[in-house]
Amino acid sequence: MIQVLVVDDDHLMRAGLTMIIEQTSDVAVVGEAEDGRQAVLVARRERPDVVLMDVRMPVVDGIEATREIVSLPDPPRVLILTTFELDEYVFNALEAGASGFLLKRTPPEQLIEGIRTLAAGDALLSPSVTRRLIAEFAKRPVERELSPRLAELTQREREVLVAMARGLSNAELAEELYISENTVKTHVRRVLTKLGARDRVNAVVMAYQGGLMEG
Repeated sequence: MIQVLVVDDDHLMRAGLTMIIEQTSDVAVVGEAEDGRQAVLVARRERPDVVLMDVRMPVVDGIEATREIVSLPDPPRVLILTTFELDEYVFNALEAGASGFLLKRTPPEQLIEGIRTLAAGDALLSPSVTRRLIAEFAKRPVERELSPRLAELTQREREVLVAMARGLSNAELAEELYISENTVKTHVRRVLTKLGARDRVNAVVMAYQGGLMEG
């Protein structure tokens, strides 16, 4: 059973999300929170697998709450729920440690599938978010301390990481590099291990921060 914490300052939104989740046989809500401070406390107590996190909330916002939650021992995955796809907070939330995002108008079946995806250890990174990452990191100085970790990657692993940073799925990556999806998954696992990344999103952020995507 996948355990979920629902975080939103809108009572009706929390109730709606809870109702959707409780209609499934493999996902259950183990707690709710109406602000970031409560979210951290409930996450620490209930140890959910996935946190559905609103961003704009009183007391403590979703970005700071995400940062604190992913620093917990054996942390849950954080899935950001946002009203607009290019919300100004999406990038900051991903940088803080979120494993992906979905729009609040996402159909129920896609929401559940997103929860399952994160619980399985994968991440949700759309091409539109990739474009936002590119635009954001183009303005920022490179973090040179990441260079040694990036240097540990083989040429093929670097190719895989660059493709991931472009938003390619495993299937698209396999087609572009002329390798099987199982081989892609093996390369992705090795990339995450060498970088010490939580998931694909974290690896992509590190690729940009470390200057791998320059030019």
